[in-house]
Formats: sequence, C-alpha cells, structure tokens
Amino acid sequence: MAALLLLALLAGSCRAAVPGGTGRQVSMQYNPGWNSSSVNLLHVRAVGPSDTLHYVWSSIGAPAVLLVASGSRTSSLHVNWTRLLSPAPAGAIWIDPPSSVIYSAAIVFTKVFEYSEAGAQEEFFYPTYDLSDFSWGSVNGTLNHTALTAEFRGIPATDPSSSFSNGSLAFRVTAYEASGRDGPLPSLLHTANSSKVEFVLAGVAPRGNSSRFALEVATVEETGVVQKLRSVRSIDDEYTPTIFETLSLVSESQNDSSTLSFLQWKATAYGSQTPRREDSIQCRSHGLQAANWTLPVSSIVHAYFGEGVGSTYISAINISFGGEDGKVYQEKRYLSWSALLGFGQPPKDTFSPLVISIMAVALGTPMLLLVLGSCVVLFVQRKRYSEYEPIN
Repeated sequence: MAALLLLALLAGSCRAAVPGGTGRQVSMQYNPGWNSSSVNLLHVRAVGPSDTLHYVWSSIGAPAVLLVASGSRTSSLHVNWTRLLSPAPAGAIWIDPPSSVIYSAAIVFTKVFEYSEAGAQEEFFYPTYDLSDFSWGSVNGTLNHTALTAEFRGIPATDPSSSFSNGSLAFRVTAYEASGRDGPLPSLLHTANSSKVEFVLAGVAPRGNSSRFALEVATVEETGVVQKLRSVRSIDDEYTPTIFETLSLVSESQNDSSTLSFLQWKATAYGSQTPRREDSIQCRSHGLQAANWTLPVSSIVHAYFGEGVGSTYISAINISFGGEDGKVYQEKRYLSWSALLGFGQPPKDTFSPLVISIMAVALGTPMLLLVLGSCVVLFVQRKRYSEYEPIN
C-alpha cells in the first residue's frame, strides 16, 4: 500500500512538471523570393493558435539564425535580396507587420578553434577556422518538408593544410510541430516552441596528434535583455547515459526576469553517426563573456537589426569538445554536438514512469516490511502476555 501511494504521488508530480506546448503548423521555405541557390536562407515558420514563431537560418556571412516571435498568426517574412547581398544589408530583412513583433534575437556560429596540449597547462592553437569565410553548398537539396530537416554543409574557401580534402563541417536543422523527445542520443526533450541544431565535423583531418576542437557561439540581443548561463545537474541519466549535466544559455527581461529565449545542450558530444554511450565525447563550456569584436558585415544579423549592432549587444561563449588527449576524434574523425534553441523556458527533464516505479518499489518496500514487522512483533508480545492466568 505504501509503495502504491508513493508511486501515485511521484507520478502526479511528474505529470505536472512535464513541459507542455500547443502544437504548431510548421513550414519551410528556401530562399523566398530568390531563384538562385548561390546563397542559403531558410525560413521556418511555426504558426500557433495566437502567434507565429519565425526562425531564419542562413549561411550568408557566418552561419546564423534569427529568432523572431510575432503576436500575429498571419505575420510574414520579407527579404530585399538586392540590399541583403550588398555591402550594406541593414534593413534587408523584416517581419510584416512590424508592430506584431514581440521579441527578436539571433545566434551566430562564428569560429571553430583547433588546439592541442603544448606542455603543462599550455595549449597550442592552430589557425582559426572563420566560418564567415567558408563556402557552403546548397541547402535546397537537403530539405525534407516531411521530417522538417535541412543541412548547411561547408568547407573553407581556402584550405592550406588540406584538412578538409575528405571532410566537411555542417549544421543540421530540425523543426518541431509538437512536444516530444529525440530518439538518437543525446535524446533532447523539445517543445513546439523550439528547434534543434546539430554541429557536425565529419572526415576533417586534425592538424595535430591530439587535436581538440571548440565552437564559438555568439548571441545578439536587443536592449533590456540580459543573458545567463545555467547548469542543472540531475541524478537521472536514463535518456542520456552517464551524462548528468544540462546547460542552458537563457535570455531574460531586465524588467520582470521572465525568460524570453534559450540555447540548451547536454554536456556531451558524440563520435559516431549512430551514437552510443561509449561514443561520448567530453563537452565543456568556457564562460559567457561580452564580445570584444563585431560581427561580419555580410551577416543576416545586420540585415535585421541594422548597422547599430555592436559589441554592446553581443555575447559569446566557447564550447569545447574532447578529452585531455583528444584521442576520440583522432580515431573516428567524427564529432556531433546537438543543441536546442527556442522561445520561453527551456524544457526540463523529469523521471520517466519506469524510473518512478523503481523508486517507488525501492522506497516503498522497506517501509512496507517495517510496518509488517512491527505488526508481527506487537502480535507476538500481545499473545505472550495473554497466556498468563490472572491472580485473584
């Protein structure tokens, strides 16, 4: 009885904590209003009961995504392609009607660093891969309107070390219509208010015997918004075995501390296209800092936010992959890191019914045995005293 009662209580609390989210009608459009595939711009439009979420992905300049929340179900994306592809792209991208925009931000994937140990607590950095200088293939051929996926794949415009002669770097995009959980590791939990990006290095030859890699991620916010890096640890690793930490880069309003958007990931990457627990690669984040540089002029961030975008509005974080010796990538030549991005609060993992049942049995069984044992002891003692004859 105690086990069943505990099971019911835990199950009730679990259901209350599972993130919800109304389903959305999601559509993908490649280079809207432009017939050429020489550049890539992917518009993901997610329409809800009373709003629309716009994700604008592009490899023009450094790979980036605009996140725009609109209070109108009929809001639409407009692109002035002549201005967007000019040296001064400010104002080339906007949402119509402009008055419907509730919130907007951007995430930019700026650089990939490669480094190795050069001695005690010293690191040697190879020439940086600047992603704004990459040459990107057409996304149009990778679009899957049923699975809501697409892929931006590129190589450096110049490759003196020939590291990319048999390899490439990619950003795989997935949109969601409803809440759920990904099947492949790291099995991220998602809602209809989020999308996934997967950073992949495949076949790229390392320039050192123990090379490790790091991805620089920049975020752009409007005034009145602050960013915080949160780390949540849990004893439950059911969905991502051996990984107990989830990190979230959240944007909060300075006025009421409400969460406006997020970038969330597990503290792991993987060294296989079909990841298993043993393919896990250590993943670390290296602090959130105000950027001391400006974004490339030819990015969609300038096209939307204007030329006023400067270092005041930009923060950056480095996410590194690999153990102390870098052997995992050296052996497999494959690296995959997944992150969730979206609007509102990031999803929170909770215990599954299976784990709840195990906990209930583990906690309830000793309690039940204790109660039964106490009843047996009381019964024996009462019977012992009842055998004595009363003295007149």
